[in-house]
Amino acid sequence: MFNLFKKVLGKTSDAIKEVAPTKRKNIPKDEFEDILLEADVHYELVEKLLMGLPDNINKIQAFNSLISVFQYKADFKESDAKPFVEMIIGVNGAGKTTTISKLAYRYQQAGKKVMLGAGDTFRAAAIEQLTRWADKLDIPIIATQQGHDPSAVVFDTIESAKAKGFDNIIIDTAGRLHTQTNLSEELKKMIRVAGKALEGAPHRKMLVLDGTQGSSSINQAKAFNEMIGIDGIIITKLDGTAKGGSVLSIADELKMPIFYIGTGEQPKDLIRFKANEYINTILDEIFI
Repeated sequence: MFNLFKKVLGKTSDAIKEVAPTKRKNIPKDEFEDILLEADVHYELVEKLLMGLPDNINKIQAFNSLISVFQYKADFKESDAKPFVEMIIGVNGAGKTTTISKLAYRYQQAGKKVMLGAGDTFRAAAIEQLTRWADKLDIPIIATQQGHDPSAVVFDTIESAKAKGFDNIIIDTAGRLHTQTNLSEELKKMIRVAGKALEGAPHRKMLVLDGTQGSSSINQAKAFNEMIGIDGIIITKLDGTAKGGSVLSIADELKMPIFYIGTGEQPKDLIRFKANEYINTILDEIFI
């Protein structure tokens, strides 16, 4: 697991080495500031993290400062509903479809029966892509044609999964419609229909954020959260960017649980996010 965080944060580590080429027991406060800014931590957050730290910082002091970002109480409550219905939200290109395949694979490996719902009917490629993943993983999928009502897909998927005794349902959603208002209304309708098909559904609304966008993805998250309320976050493509510090900014701004980090393109490339391992991986590049 630890090595996986190392793999994910490889480019971030390279960027840190440019600022601090040699590991030391203590580093000056202004150098720690440069490192955090280089890794795409918001300037305001960097100022907050440095407050109260001495002029020369050791690893324990740095760790205690960074871990404080994750000390918020997340509202999400686990549900033991069966089927457990998840909606995957996010803009096109963030890696939604691939993330759905990773989640499905994860549940499948845990012995769960999984069904997918191709609820992004706005984009023909989204339906085809998700269907290909479903075939690859040998998982049933409820899909329709481009332009059809996505709420009907939600209803049919839940009804089918209930009738066949499935454990998990993962539903894709559109990342872009003609207007933001259209998208908002469509998502709200899908959520209402899910609740009619199964009380309490969807049990979790997961937002997929593209790690290569760094801190700029925070505005996306806020927009989706205002639309429908987000329960948690999955961050993708962190391995392709030096902006690994943006995870701190995302956590600080959104105060939402970060559930998973994508580590590559394959279904197995998804790991549980653990704040202490994430921080230690960064600090191991700086301190002896």
